[in-house]
Amino acid sequence: MNYNKKTVKDVDVKGKKVLLRCDFNVPMAKDGSGVITDDKRIRAALPTIQYLLDQGAAVIACSHMGKPKGEVKPELSLKPVAQRLSQLLDKPVLMAEDVVGPDAQAKAAALQPGQVLLLENTRFEKGETKNDPALAKAMASMAEVYVSDAFGAVHRAHASTAGVAAFLPAVSGFLIQKELDFIGGALANPKRPLVAILGGSKVSSKIGVINNLLEIADTIIIGGGMAYTFSAAQGGKVGDSLLEEDWKDYSLEMIQKAKDKGVKLLLPVDTVIADAFAPDAKSQVVQAGTIPDGWQGLDIGPETVKLYCDAVKDAGTVIWNGPMGVFEFAAFAKGTEAVAEALSKTSAITIIGGGDSAAAVQQLGYADKMTHISTGGGASLEFMEGKDLPGVACLLDQ
Repeated sequence: MNYNKKTVKDVDVKGKKVLLRCDFNVPMAKDGSGVITDDKRIRAALPTIQYLLDQGAAVIACSHMGKPKGEVKPELSLKPVAQRLSQLLDKPVLMAEDVVGPDAQAKAAALQPGQVLLLENTRFEKGETKNDPALAKAMASMAEVYVSDAFGAVHRAHASTAGVAAFLPAVSGFLIQKELDFIGGALANPKRPLVAILGGSKVSSKIGVINNLLEIADTIIIGGGMAYTFSAAQGGKVGDSLLEEDWKDYSLEMIQKAKDKGVKLLLPVDTVIADAFAPDAKSQVVQAGTIPDGWQGLDIGPETVKLYCDAVKDAGTVIWNGPMGVFEFAAFAKGTEAVAEALSKTSAITIIGGGDSAAAVQQLGYADKMTHISTGGGASLEFMEGKDLPGVACLLDQ
């Protein structure tokens, strides 16, 4: 995939209507009060919106929220987003009652430069997730330029993320540009040595990433639940730990591939085990591959922590995706905390690949010490796999 895409700065938007795809899929209070519990994604869109307004554009913003599956669900309306966006921009944000219906069409037609309109949840339309050309054409008909800034949704070929680009000149906003610069740069031309830290529960969910990074990285570090499949594949005892039997052969292939390519593949040498999957479980440290029945590995051990933290000290670039243990339990979060702290102290370019790793870094207060924290979990994973992202591939090349 070509990472060198045109951005909002490469098109003249003065006096034009711009369809801007944002990621306003924000968490809402469970009580149905319409309260947004975290507005980070709305704030992330502000630089692009403000730039477009400063350039004299009229902004027609759109986004999905949740999974309404083509039905209008009032609890998934973007109305609370319009209110919060209005507060953050310190100007009125008009709200359409629909996506491409009469209200949206009328409000888009009347929109003046310097004004912002937010369309209703794109997934209220059945054609959105099917990338229906008729829906894409109807959305595109309201504007003259398309700007994509929802990195969290670019791995989906939907009408509002990819389809509209067939009908309008399509460029990236600042958020996507940053993702392409950092993750794209790390994959295409990393400052070396490149160290990839991969955690999380399953080998199966990281196959493509491990495979792709074995072609690029100098060192790959494995933690989290998937480490036990690697351990079992090599004849280790993993007790009641998370284990994907079907992926043992694959794990051995990856170990061999790393040897063949001269890539250092680091696996845990010790592990923190517990007698139950619970925050207050009894725990102890054992050597990797010696977990007794009735016990399960929930974090990397102290020797492994030291090994992994030493491996990032002299790195040029570090990509991290996935926690080292059961981060939500304080007793089994030490491995993840230690890795986050080590990254906060290194002079390397540090890229956190969204999802749980991003949450961990933010909770621990290290977010401002990282070079880049990705805004898309699934999208950044597919990006690291080397897959084409439909919502990026459709943008104009530089």
